[in-house]
Amino acid sequence: MTELSAAEIAANLARLNARIAAAALRAGRRPENVHLVAVSKTHPAAAVLAALAAGQLAFGENRVQEAADKFPALRPAHPALRLHLIGGLQTNTAREAVRIADVIESLDRPRLADALAEAIAREGRSPDLLVQVNVGDEAQKSGIAPAETDAFVTACKARFGAALVGLMCIPPLQGDPAPHFAWLADRAARHGLKVVSMGMSADYETAIAHGATHVRVGTAIFGSRG
Repeated sequence: MTELSAAEIAANLARLNARIAAAALRAGRRPENVHLVAVSKTHPAAAVLAALAAGQLAFGENRVQEAADKFPALRPAHPALRLHLIGGLQTNTAREAVRIADVIESLDRPRLADALAEAIAREGRSPDLLVQVNVGDEAQKSGIAPAETDAFVTACKARFGAALVGLMCIPPLQGDPAPHFAWLADRAARHGLKVVSMGMSADYETAIAHGATHVRVGTAIFGSRG
């Protein structure tokens, strides 16, 4: 994989942010209410630094260890940086996730809720939490089942309070993602949750049209992954 130059990353971010703003305006929404999470997984710290220099502050990583290797060293010079963990989280990595992340987007089962609650108590800090919903009921994907979402969200709100801020999903690769996005945004609204993280490189404009507050895009910024 050939990493892009800082100038290329800056140009990609400018184009992407312009498209996000245009999609928001088409949907009758304010562009400042749609936030970009730059998915930096598998890309080096230099790529993150280039994005930071271009004004990007929120980044998404799949693996706790990769994030731990990359981001703590960047924080002193960039205190406004926000690290989102967006990949499936194992219970044995919950404490490290709580230690390094600003947002954990993949709360998806009671055992993980237990592990995160214990880690939050031990670390004395709480990232923002999003419940990940497996909107397509796909066997190979993480996420709470749609039929179990209401009960799980209610339990997590009682347990985590204001730290539970929203919902996240990855819709099925095939078919129209719009109904899944609409369902997730409606479910978030029903529970009074303000953050709706949905939409990636191929479908973020559709997600914005259906209420996404955060979109997660990597390749369009950093290039293809190794």
